[in-house]
Amino acid sequence: MGISTFLTSPWPWYIAGPLIGLTVPVLLLVGNKSFGVSANLRHVCAMIPNKHPFFNYDWRKTGGWNLIFALGILLGGILGGVLLKNPEPLQLAASTQADLQELGIAHDGSLAPQSLFSLESLFSFKGFLVLLGGGFLVGFGARYAGGCTSGHAISGLANLQLPSLVAVIGFFAGGLAMTHLLFPLIFR
Repeated sequence: MGISTFLTSPWPWYIAGPLIGLTVPVLLLVGNKSFGVSANLRHVCAMIPNKHPFFNYDWRKTGGWNLIFALGILLGGILGGVLLKNPEPLQLAASTQADLQELGIAHDGSLAPQSLFSLESLFSFKGFLVLLGGGFLVGFGARYAGGCTSGHAISGLANLQLPSLVAVIGFFAGGLAMTHLLFPLIFR
């Protein structure tokens, strides 16, 4: 297997999982930093001159490295999605395709189905509810939980923090409720 094939193919869990897991101790050892992305919105808001005490702090000291990390995620996503894109269509199990078809969502081989993620869908009631309503709830939930899924599930659990365990249980419960209860109500 060549390097090009290795980079464009999905990595098995036994490679990707440990690499993600090793991020936590490396960040702690190198700079006493914790892994997470949702705090970046606060750092960006703190860059803009304002009078709100929540945003009145030195973002360069606490968030500069995290903003660079988030920029790296963005650039890595572009690099992976454009230059190293896997040319093969997304493969879904037949049972998953049947479940999606039952909800009226056609599997078109892409990671983001056009029936959900398109301008046409955004201007429909269902699309608006799922994309913008869901985006708002994810943002609100990350702020309410004191961090995002990656921060709590990777960093918080690795540090044995009880609030992170509660948050991760909530994330999974919310995901299951959305998948099995709300999504069928919205799309049927």
